Amino acid sequence: MNNLLLYCRPGFEKEAAAEITERAGNMQCYGFARVKDDSGYVIYELYDEEQADLLARKLPFRELIFIRQMLVVTHELKDLDVADRISPIVEATREYTICGDLRVETADTNEAKELSAFCRKFTVPLRQALRNNEILTKKETGNRPVFHAFFMANDHLLLGYSYSFNNSEFHMGIPRLRCPPDAPSRSSLKLEEAFYVFVPKEEWTRRLTSGMKAVDLGACPGGWTHQLVRRGMMVTAVDNGTMAQSLMDTGQVKHLRDDGFVWRPSKKNIYWLVCDMVEKPARVTHMIADWFKDGDCQEAMFNLKLPMKKRYAEAVHNIEVLRELLKKIDNAFVIQAKQLYHDREEITVHVYNKYWVSKLEEKI
Repeated sequence: MNNLLLYCRPGFEKEAAAEITERAGNMQCYGFARVKDDSGYVIYELYDEEQADLLARKLPFRELIFIRQMLVVTHELKDLDVADRISPIVEATREYTICGDLRVETADTNEAKELSAFCRKFTVPLRQALRNNEILTKKETGNRPVFHAFFMANDHLLLGYSYSFNNSEFHMGIPRLRCPPDAPSRSSLKLEEAFYVFVPKEEWTRRLTSGMKAVDLGACPGGWTHQLVRRGMMVTAVDNGTMAQSLMDTGQVKHLRDDGFVWRPSKKNIYWLVCDMVEKPARVTHMIADWFKDGDCQEAMFNLKLPMKKRYAEAVHNIEVLRELLKKIDNAFVIQAKQLYHDREEITVHVYNKYWVSKLEEKI
């Protein structure tokens, strides 16, 4: 087989298919996407035998918006004997380059929830069998390919691999987070997940640190502010609504009842700008660019709410507009965008300036 398997949010298969078709085509890797509505995955079949591996190595995973995980499919096994599913898996993958990690996964759908429990139980015996047959290293090894077993039913699965330098580090492409009991809303998890996905953990001590000043536009009741406060930041929360009293009691939050699109800081001492306002993507995009143009923040995380139709086109258009606006300021800006697990009809966008971040490291 010469296919790519791409995980996505259920209901966004067409967006994931449009994205891989365009991005693969730009690399002259042509094929077609097989899409099943609400399945939580897309299969991209390539015409050239070698190009699935090429895409898995060379298509930058971090640049993909609607795709949670990307892997090469090598085998499809059907009608397995449920008394022995391991032997066919081992036999099919004997010629694999030895892998450093194993992930037994399924789609992120309600229908697959029972399979998720099975996948957890099946991981241990499969890992041992793969190690015994030298398909998997004896200990988890981060610089080797990742072995994937993707179950579509308890007797039907796809086998494949991804590259550890160009994949999601998370099981099923989803960081496993729990909503803090004191968070004012579950939207708090959106920003926490964004930090895990976009900011390397080894850089948290300098980019997500106590004492930084931050602004949260459209803050109420304080889900995103909560994530900043728990990291020790001093936050200006801008919203005409009401903030959770628990946040106000911390002494770290200043609440301004104002329009988030109008208010601007009087001092140039804000590091983080975060924004989760329900507004047209174009308006949010231009506002974020203006904050950077005027030097009112140094790093930003924000959501773009997508329309019901042409969601991929709308996402790409706004990111390109933002990129052009930021180029007028500096060529060192980096833009990352992803539809996160805790997003709904939206994507999360992260912007920072490579030069500014390096200067921050020098100060520390």
